[in-house]
Amino acid sequence: MGKELINALKRLLSWLLGISIFLVVFMVGLLIINQNPAMMISEEKEDKPEPLIHSDLVKDGIHVATGLVAKEGYETVIANCTNCHAADLVIQNRGDRAHWESLIKWMQATQGLWDLGKNEEIIVSYLSENYSAEQKGRRANLSGIEWYELKK
Repeated sequence: MGKELINALKRLLSWLLGISIFLVVFMVGLLIINQNPAMMISEEKEDKPEPLIHSDLVKDGIHVATGLVAKEGYETVIANCTNCHAADLVIQNRGDRAHWESLIKWMQATQGLWDLGKNEEIIVSYLSENYSAEQKGRRANLSGIEWYELKK
C-alpha cells in the first residue's frame, strides 16, 4: 500500500512538473509575442487582405454574394474594397477613371485605406469599365414610326 502511494505521488509530481513546464513555455511565448506583435503578421497578408466574402458563385455574369459584375478584376475589388464597406457602395456609384482614382485617394487620405500597390490599376480599370458614368439626358428621337392623325 505504501509503495502504491509513493508511485501515485511520483505520477502526480511528474504530471505537475509537465504542466509547469508547459505553462512556463506558454508564458514565455506570450511574452515574446507581446513584445513583438509584428512577428504574428505576415507580409503577404498586408499586401493582399483576405476577402470577407468567400463564396465564388457567379450567376448570369454577376457575383452572387456581392452583386458585382464578374469580369476581370472583380476578385481584387472584393479582396480590397469589401473589407471596409459593402459592395453595394461600389455598385451604386458611377464614374470615369478620374472619379475612381480620386475616390481611392480620398479613402487613403481620410478613411485609412492602405496603399493598393499594383492592385490600384486593376481596381480602377475594373470600376471605370463596369461602373462608368451613365449617360443621362434626352433620349434619341423616335424613328421609323408610322404616325397617324387623330379623328375628331
